[in-house]
Amino acid sequence: MRRRMGRPGLMGTMARTAVVAGTATAVSGGMRRHSAQNAAAEQQAAAQQQQAMVDQAADQAAAQVQAQQAQQAQAAPPVQDQPAPAAMSTDDKIAKIKELGELKSAGLLSEEEFATEKAKVLAS
Repeated sequence: MRRRMGRPGLMGTMARTAVVAGTATAVSGGMRRHSAQNAAAEQQAAAQQQQAMVDQAADQAAAQVQAQQAQQAQAAPPVQDQPAPAAMSTDDKIAKIKELGELKSAGLLSEEEFATEKAKVLAS
């Protein structure tokens, strides 16, 4: 059989087209997979970075809470058990009211202050 020179025949053109199309498909698929892998790696890196930021913020918040609690513990005076004041006897009440009356007469207490203090003495 003789070989023809010049342009390929119909079968040759179809074969060449099939090879080019197959190669293009393979390359395209490879590029798509590579792109998907890169995107997945970037998403994973972003998720890890975001998680690190969340963890850091949580650690900072916990440290602030601890610092505030320590500050409040230092600022708060120690609680001491103090006995309740003993109830005043009738004589003590009378003496206190007389003392308040003298302060009022001297002008050191107003009428309202005298009434308030007198009510406190009578209530005790």
